[in-house]
Amino acid sequence: MKKIGILFGQENSFPPAFVERVNQKSGGDVQAEFVRIDKVVQGEPCGYDVIVDRISQDVPFYRAFLKNEALTGCAVVNNPFWWSADEKFFNNALATKIGVAVPRTVLLPSHQLPSDTADNSFRNLAYPMDWESIFAYVGWPAFFKPFAGGGWKNVYKLNNPEEFFRAYGETGQLVMMLQEEVKFDMYFRCYSIDQRHVKIMNYEPRHPYHLRYQTDWQAPREILEKVHWGVLQLNQYLGYDLNTVEFAIRDGVPVAIDFCNPAPDAEVMSVGQENFEWVVEAVSEMVLRKAREHVPGQDNLSWGKYVQAGAKKRALHDMV
Repeated sequence: MKKIGILFGQENSFPPAFVERVNQKSGGDVQAEFVRIDKVVQGEPCGYDVIVDRISQDVPFYRAFLKNEALTGCAVVNNPFWWSADEKFFNNALATKIGVAVPRTVLLPSHQLPSDTADNSFRNLAYPMDWESIFAYVGWPAFFKPFAGGGWKNVYKLNNPEEFFRAYGETGQLVMMLQEEVKFDMYFRCYSIDQRHVKIMNYEPRHPYHLRYQTDWQAPREILEKVHWGVLQLNQYLGYDLNTVEFAIRDGVPVAIDFCNPAPDAEVMSVGQENFEWVVEAVSEMVLRKAREHVPGQDNLSWGKYVQAGAKKRALHDMV
């Protein structure tokens, strides 16, 4: 019998609903359960064909465990190797190459020297940086946030250079990015499941957290189609099987604001019953497919088009 596990932390509603739904739909050939780890031995599997990862971004031990599982053939959702390498600034840079609009964004070095470095470690970095050009490119107001952060931690909204330098002095060793503010007419948060299924949800990030899904945007079909295309484009290139993408609609153009959420919120109290039911069903269908297509001992991970294109180029080069 194929076995599916879910690895999670403080969630209360999604994991048990997911396990119950998979076991209801499996027909008896697949079993889902909460992952249990009692030892991790190099190169040896723990018995799962598929694992849905909801917590390794916060627990390095789990990330290392999942890489070992992937090495032995487990289909881990999401790919722990890509997730370890990915970050928000790269996502924005990739979007500029695949036709998805994003805010003007620049990457900035940490205000304080990283541990175990000295001034000579940064002899390739100009000082001062070209602040005038950077501010002219991004404009004001702007958002200042970690290049690999999440959960609205260490995020500032700034209106001028004086506020920027004051905030910059508070960020310590964090690598930050400065990003144009997008003034929007509508806003959507979208689930992307299995790089093929999309759920577009009305979302108002300016509301209190518990009210953000309670909006009444009425978007024309052509805008929703553009959003749908953008969600698939981003996740197919990044290779995420479970992710959320946020789009702000500015002058009829969907602008991708945040699309590096490989462990997105799926708790019923925050996303609402309808959205909760949709994501439980979609993720269950995905993992059942992955379990039934699982080939023991082979690479069963999802790799995005960006990585696949690089691998194809290297293979062609080696054949020449």
